[in-house]
Amino acid sequence: MDLSSLNFKPELVRRYTAEGYWVGTTSNEALEEAARKFPNKVALVDARRRITYAQYYRAAQRLAAHWLSLGLTKDDVIGIQLPNWSEFGIAVNSAMLVGIPFCQFHADFRSKEVELVLGFTEAAAVIIPREFHGFDYMAMIHALRPRLPKLKHILVVGDDVPADLFDLRTFLAADDGVPLSEAELRRRRPHGNDFARVAFTSGTTGDPKAVIHTHNTTNSALAFLNRDHAITEDSAFLLFLPVGLNWGLFQTLQALPPGCKLVYMETFKPEEALRLIERERITHFSTAPAGLIAMMNAPDFKKYDLSSLRVYVVGGASCPIEVIRQARRALPGQLLELYGMLECGAQAYTRLEEDPEAVCGLVGRPLKEMGVKVVDDGGGDLGPGQAGEILTIGPSVTVGYYNNPEANAKSFTSDGWFRTGDIGMFDDQGYLKIVGRKKEMIIRGGANIYPREIEEVLFKHPKVLDVAVIGVPDPRLGERPCACIVPRPGQHIVLQEVVDFLKDKIATYKLPERLEILSALPRTPTGKIPRHVLLDQIVKATSQS
Repeated sequence: MDLSSLNFKPELVRRYTAEGYWVGTTSNEALEEAARKFPNKVALVDARRRITYAQYYRAAQRLAAHWLSLGLTKDDVIGIQLPNWSEFGIAVNSAMLVGIPFCQFHADFRSKEVELVLGFTEAAAVIIPREFHGFDYMAMIHALRPRLPKLKHILVVGDDVPADLFDLRTFLAADDGVPLSEAELRRRRPHGNDFARVAFTSGTTGDPKAVIHTHNTTNSALAFLNRDHAITEDSAFLLFLPVGLNWGLFQTLQALPPGCKLVYMETFKPEEALRLIERERITHFSTAPAGLIAMMNAPDFKKYDLSSLRVYVVGGASCPIEVIRQARRALPGQLLELYGMLECGAQAYTRLEEDPEAVCGLVGRPLKEMGVKVVDDGGGDLGPGQAGEILTIGPSVTVGYYNNPEANAKSFTSDGWFRTGDIGMFDDQGYLKIVGRKKEMIIRGGANIYPREIEEVLFKHPKVLDVAVIGVPDPRLGERPCACIVPRPGQHIVLQEVVDFLKDKIATYKLPERLEILSALPRTPTGKIPRHVLLDQIVKATSQS
């Protein structure tokens, strides 16, 4: 890999090290310490079992020793394609123990996507389920192997694994074999600036890119979240966001420094999430707005004891103001809005001490450790109330894209700031508001229209359950705004109702000129709306009508 295109600027390395953000440790020191302090405390819970910290650490050691026995080194990559199972946490920590980079990816990925991930990273090993939701992962991998010459080792998690394959559950359950010695662990321990992981962007606006994070960039992001979100040793996380995504990994690793409990939920179901909050006395969970809406609209929502909740974080997509207000009325604890991305970690979020109503619609102030600014198309700084692209710099920002010098050149300024592609503005108090994605902006006859502005208003309409605004091609104006609406059950809505509701709230040129009624909006696993997919659906449906 060509390291010259990466954002390893010596001045940034010196700065973050001197300021104590890059301390050179990995998540495994935290796991080791938790196993020493709380050996019998429950660390991981899934649908099958409960694992203590002592069991967790030993399992990670055993698997790490196995990687070494296979000859894997820090120059290899381990692919991890698992559902929300306890084996995920064990697999991640096993790789980190001996400094082998890993790449976790979504359990729903199929042949084309898996080939891209494993082929692009040249993964030497992969961990897959035996079966999940009726899909045969072994058949998929076997079919792909001729096209993946670097893939040498396949580990399978599940029941009834064929004898000729490596059965990870049976291996970890056995008590033979000695964990790695402390001397060997010290010798193999990675440096903080070593590559820890490669993760692929969601690709909501185009082809996905592979993001590199070091141990230092990863741990910086974790430390900031744990400090500001009231996470202690008695906290309990509920994780229903897929572990194949960045937030799933973060919550897995967040639990380690304080030594708290992490509950994995295989598949998000609103009623099951509420039941687990009550049973496991969950204090923290993270979700996209769609997940929060689903939980609050569960038929038996009011019967569950949710009094243990302290903090629930909403991110991944902009949360409508009305949803925020509804949640704050319906749930105990504090809702925090978070602005972050795979490349940067969390850049801004609302705070526990802030008046919830005062910060509705905002994503908070930037973290003190992160530089965040809004610039115009020429790179000039913009003041309060002026919308432009958000740039960020800080110890949790990626060092670059894997084997992609072109993307690195486009994504970083000469002095190390990362171009997010998001459009935002600061208010007079230094709070950040997200206006939209640069690529989502609708240009109608030369006028710029940001979908979020329209969506925020439409979410207040009593007939609207969900909404996305996109630009549809127009031969004269370039694009026209189209409102894609999911009505509430039993409701019917027409374009004129939409226009009448909006016309005294937004400029005339921003009014939707087309209405599409849908049963559901397409969403990525993180809850984002892939607007290019939505547009393709509408264009295709129009051409067939």
